[in-house]
Amino acid sequence: MISPEQFEKEIEIIIKNAIREDVGDGDHSSLACIPENATGKAKLLVKDQGILAGVDFARKVFEYVDPDMKVEVHIKDGEPVKRGDIAFYVEGSSQSILKAERLVLNAMQRMSAIATKTFEFVQQLEGTKTKILDTRKTTPGIRALEKWAVKIGGGENHRFALYDMIMLKDNHIDFAGGITKAIDKTKDYLKEKGLNLKIIVEARDMEEIREILKSDGIYRILIDNFSYEDTRKAVDLINGKCLTESSGGITLETARNFAECGVDFISSGALTHSVHNLDLSLKAV
Repeated sequence: MISPEQFEKEIEIIIKNAIREDVGDGDHSSLACIPENATGKAKLLVKDQGILAGVDFARKVFEYVDPDMKVEVHIKDGEPVKRGDIAFYVEGSSQSILKAERLVLNAMQRMSAIATKTFEFVQQLEGTKTKILDTRKTTPGIRALEKWAVKIGGGENHRFALYDMIMLKDNHIDFAGGITKAIDKTKDYLKEKGLNLKIIVEARDMEEIREILKSDGIYRILIDNFSYEDTRKAVDLINGKCLTESSGGITLETARNFAECGVDFISSGALTHSVHNLDLSLKAV
């Protein structure tokens, strides 16, 4: 996984690029009609129900746009919200508030949606040992925000990107000439490059699991698109030799059944690719 320092750098890049994209050479609407020295106050109004996420990100945005703005938080990241709640107040330059407004809302609405969906999965898995994981099926350019939201919702992050973990999937295996060849080549590569990366290998059937288990040093086996019955058999066959992960079209309705098969993790792209934004507004007070 990436370090906290790397993660913070990703967040900084997102903020800088988003402000560049949105503001360009100036917020001419505000510059045209609001005096430079005008000050104001606004509230983050919740118009929906779910789990709030992105408050700490909003702080970073306001700080980036104008360090003199003050934020008074009433509801923290990860807390449940309902229509009519006020998450925070922000006070300072009116022009600065308006410059930051759309980035704050866009990010918080999406992050809150992801946190809400993740929390629903967490509730479904309650009482089992299974943890819910995100995937790389994220929006290009804002992956750090979406994975942050998964954590806020109570889930766990899978690898961040292609560089922080080895994941040998069906195409890697087929292009490499088979599972054992893919694993052996990977180990040779890691040794040659002096890299210490965990190895996950995808299995499409029981025979592939048997072959994977012949190799040492596998961190996790991805049990992909298995039935409930075959998932239980796979977990029994693996028998704690490495961690297990179920994946492949798992929904909120089916997650509990896979968890009860005994897997350590369930990964779901739906946490990030199939959510509906929470309705939030920033309103002048």
